[in-house]
Amino acid sequence: MATKKFNVTVNGTTYEVEVEEVKAAAGAAPKAAAPAPKAAPAPAPKAAAPAPAAKVAAGAGEHSIDAPMPGKVVKLVAAEGAAVKAGDVLLILEAMKMQNEITADADGTVKKFNVAAGQSVKAHESLVILG
Repeated sequence: MATKKFNVTVNGTTYEVEVEEVKAAAGAAPKAAAPAPKAAPAPAPKAAAPAPAAKVAAGAGEHSIDAPMPGKVVKLVAAEGAAVKAGDVLLILEAMKMQNEITADADGTVKKFNVAAGQSVKAHESLVILG
C-alpha cells in the first residue's frame, strides 16, 4: 500500500506523520482499528410489576376518571363498590416525585379500578369508572 506524509500541528508543535492508505475490497467491510469492547454483564432482573387490571370502558350512566399526567399509581384509597362524594380521594398518583390525590368529580359508586398499585400510567389513561 502507498504511504503519504503529512505535517500536523498540535498545540503549536509540528509533527511529520506517515499515513498508509487502505483500500477495502469491493463489498468487504473495513477493518476495525481497535478490538470491539466486551459485552457488559446482563443487568439483574427487575422485580415483576403488578399485572395491570383488565381495562373496562364506562357504560351507560357511568364515566371514567382519567390520569391528568403520566405517573405511577402509589395507592388505591377507595374500594370497588364504595359510594363516594365529589372531592373524595380515589387513589394516589405519583408524578415528578410528587404525590397527587386523584379525586371523584361527582357523587357516585366506584364501579371498577382500571389500574393497580405500583402500575405506571400514561396521561389520559382511564383510572377509575364511576357510576
